[in-house]
Amino acid sequence: MLDSPVVFAAKELRRAMKGAGTDEDVLVEILCTRTNEELRAVKEAYQELFERDLEEDIEGDTSGDVRNLLITLLQADRDEGYEVNEEQAVEDATELFEAGEGRFGTDESTFSFILAKRNYLQLQATFKVYEQLSGTDIKDAIKNEASGTLRDCYMTLVRCAKNLQLYYARRLNSAMKGAGTDEDTLIRIIVGRSEIDLETIKDMYSEKYDVPLRDALCSECGGDFKRLLLQILH
Repeated sequence: MLDSPVVFAAKELRRAMKGAGTDEDVLVEILCTRTNEELRAVKEAYQELFERDLEEDIEGDTSGDVRNLLITLLQADRDEGYEVNEEQAVEDATELFEAGEGRFGTDESTFSFILAKRNYLQLQATFKVYEQLSGTDIKDAIKNEASGTLRDCYMTLVRCAKNLQLYYARRLNSAMKGAGTDEDTLIRIIVGRSEIDLETIKDMYSEKYDVPLRDALCSECGGDFKRLLLQILH
């Protein structure tokens, strides 16, 4: 349990692809949310732990547009600067509109390229222009244009570009909602973000759900598992 976040992520990816069927939720949550440096570190850890190439495993376990997008993300070459080019935002927003709402059928490669390569502030500017252009929020457009795992990928990339820590707060909440608790997701996020931004995620959680994350975990989990999570949360 006390693996470093990078080793833990590599093990989770392997677990998601081992055996029959693929847990695509795990692939989306890990690969769509990491920085370039984190992705490179996870690829390295995966190779060291399992003597396997992460990209090759993803290629073998996924297909179509989802595979193309995940492989693009694994190139770990997103622009991570803080500059916003307004002209680029207009160009990208127009391309997104023409690839989706503005045509019959959807051109997924345009969505995938823009969402995987632009920096987060640039994407925020693009989403704003998109809404002015089309009268539709980008998330609603994606819900209409994509389905299944690809839609999950796009929604995750959009949410992360808008507010990464709020994305994680939402994931934690949905892991505790309804009957039964998704313990794997709780561990993955709380351990995985413990050295990165867990404090901010806790703040976002309280802000969005009007209850501290610690209290939510206390009411949903029990025994050693609860003690372990609370210890990491301190």
